[in-house]
Amino acid sequence: MKLAEAKQQFIQSWGVLATQWGINRTMAQVHSLLLVASKPLSTDDIMEELSISRGNANMNIRDLIQWGLVEKVIVPGDRKEYFSAEKDIWKVATKIMYQRKKRELDPMVKVLNQLSDIEGDKRNPEVKAFSETVDNLKKFAGQAEKSMDVLIKAEENWFWSNFIKLLK
Repeated sequence: MKLAEAKQQFIQSWGVLATQWGINRTMAQVHSLLLVASKPLSTDDIMEELSISRGNANMNIRDLIQWGLVEKVIVPGDRKEYFSAEKDIWKVATKIMYQRKKRELDPMVKVLNQLSDIEGDKRNPEVKAFSETVDNLKKFAGQAEKSMDVLIKAEENWFWSNFIKLLK
């Protein structure tokens, strides 16, 4: 397979996979393009390579910068803005986990904490069933939160050494 074809397949596949994770397809395609780029790319480069509008490119680049996955790069002698993606996949994964936790898990935990303070007779079967379900979800969310916090803060070597221990 030629490089151009492999690159295109990678970008398309990354975009499709990202939608299954709840991430905008175009955002993932911009990210994957920058991930495999050998040098920083301008907005014009991204627009041309992905056949997207300037507004779409700018919006997704801005989101990627907010996620900490992409940064602006200054090219001496050029007035255009250039962008480069974090190439360390461990850092990429932990930044994505952090954003997913912040956007999905944290709000769910907040709602569950609010829902656990319901009024009513705890002996009432409906109140009891609701309370038990919310408590079980809170426990699960709490464990998920702790696990994600550990992974986000973990160093790559620590993670792999512990992962290998689990396999033995």
